[in-house]
Amino acid sequence: MIRNRIFALAFRISCFLIILLGLKEMLVSAEGVNFRLLMYYTLQSNALALVLFAMLAYRTAKGLRLDGIAGSAGYFSRFEMVCSVDLLLTLAVFWVLLAPSMFSMDGDSYLWSFRNLSVHLFAPIFCVVDYILFSDSRSLKYQDAYYVVIFPLIYLLFSIFAGLSGYVYRQSADDGGPVRFPYFFFDFDRIGAKSLIYIFGLIIFFLLVSHGFYFVDRKIRRPRGNSQADIPRSGANQGG
Repeated sequence: MIRNRIFALAFRISCFLIILLGLKEMLVSAEGVNFRLLMYYTLQSNALALVLFAMLAYRTAKGLRLDGIAGSAGYFSRFEMVCSVDLLLTLAVFWVLLAPSMFSMDGDSYLWSFRNLSVHLFAPIFCVVDYILFSDSRSLKYQDAYYVVIFPLIYLLFSIFAGLSGYVYRQSADDGGPVRFPYFFFDFDRIGAKSLIYIFGLIIFFLLVSHGFYFVDRKIRRPRGNSQADIPRSGANQGG
């Protein structure tokens, strides 16, 4: 764990600005602001990352002012773990399920553009790297492994409600009909009950990754010093 608050603050401000720029590149074009993109999990999860880094940057600056350069910058570690796993879904779903169809002349320019890499690659990696570099050991509780599903399930319910209420994302290139759900793997109109298999698989993915974070935090990472190793420090772990 890096215990330099100036480095932590510089890293977190940089991450915030890159994520903000990526969101701006996705949403704003010559035609104006495309608010419809905010209906997608990618943009909503990136907004969550933006909130996380804003919180971390503010708390790090406060810690730097009150406690000096040297010391823990592991603030909001439990919330950061949840955000990291939720952002990893953005990375995994895009690069495993969606990107393969874009490896063509038509899709390459978008696939490797800054706006795409920012929201589908950089933001998730930033969250995980920040957690690895700065979070304190033994900061997680076991129930945190299940909190990771809250945000995705809220998004799923939101999308289903919007679709059943008549919201249309686009017209299908295959059958010309309206697409009422954002992603093919839970497009109930076209793949029916098979959507439940995808959804169940993604929930399992979340829980496996979050339990991996918990296992590493409790069994592999070691706190500094030997005394009171299992007692979390309230200021560092909970955000002060």
